[in-house]
Amino acid sequence: MTEHYNELQATLANIVAPGKGILAADESTPTITKRFSALGIESNETSRRAYRSLLFTTPGAEASLAGVILFEETLGQKADDGTRLADVLAKRGILPGIKVDKGTTPLPGAPGDVITQGLDGLAERLDAYKAQGARFTKWREVYAITDRNPTELGIDANAEVLARYAGVCQQQGLVPIVEPEVLIDGEHSIERCAEVTEAVLHAVFDALHRHRVATEAIILKPNMVVPGKAHARKATPDEVATATLTVLRRTVPASVPTINFLSGGQSPEEATANLNAMNARDTRAPWILSFSFARALQDPVMALWKGAQSNVAAAQAAFNHRLQMASRARDGTWSPALERQR
Repeated sequence: MTEHYNELQATLANIVAPGKGILAADESTPTITKRFSALGIESNETSRRAYRSLLFTTPGAEASLAGVILFEETLGQKADDGTRLADVLAKRGILPGIKVDKGTTPLPGAPGDVITQGLDGLAERLDAYKAQGARFTKWREVYAITDRNPTELGIDANAEVLARYAGVCQQQGLVPIVEPEVLIDGEHSIERCAEVTEAVLHAVFDALHRHRVATEAIILKPNMVVPGKAHARKATPDEVATATLTVLRRTVPASVPTINFLSGGQSPEEATANLNAMNARDTRAPWILSFSFARALQDPVMALWKGAQSNVAAAQAAFNHRLQMASRARDGTWSPALERQR
């Protein structure tokens, strides 16, 4: 990793630029097909390319976007003018990234837990992705909350995989996004989410240390600490901020440069309000607290687009608005009133 240290730091310098965050546009084909189908949009290579091209060419997006996580299919696609989509981003000063995991499978010995696949041949794939313009990567491990899950084995095994992935990426000169996601599904309380998230992050950073991963050259992409979707009461932004920051201060080294939260099933305004509350109340946090949202940036866009070329301008305006809201939240200057100023 030492030979690539300056390269990694140069990538991170772009990622942490003031007011900017990351768009997660790396939905797998089955996932984006499900979202398209709900809106009556046919999912094929052409429609997926058109939608992602809409996002990447949105006027003004470069003011709020430091990077975009791509799905493998997208990395090889071209815009209408024949320019590779990765180059469309790069020319606007937006770094292309790439999802490199291969999805989850049940973890033997830990009923209810899963583990992510894709370590075999990873270094060779990274070389190819880098040649296509990728500057950073993403790997996601997921943890469902039940009375029994995640198990100790599930927590430790997933941490080990994340650390192995991150080490390979740094050796290849690509900044790894380390994404341990405690899922929002369930009836659990915010206290239970905090308990699990703290255990997960503690295990992840212990594994990163064992594998000699340079924590100053990673991006952490965790969940916010929130109650389950089916819990009787939603938490306020202040409650989410307090719980999340408490867990982060107990587990995440100050050497980590940036924490880019996933939205994890929250609505666009919920994710924005919660991120804003963290930045508004803790201006002395040792890390940048930013965003790497997927649906919290894309849901209004996809709903307006509906697969029609005639709707592109309206969809791009909605995307730019959500980016601006997320950017304000990164600075702790968002307010609900700004949502209506369009």
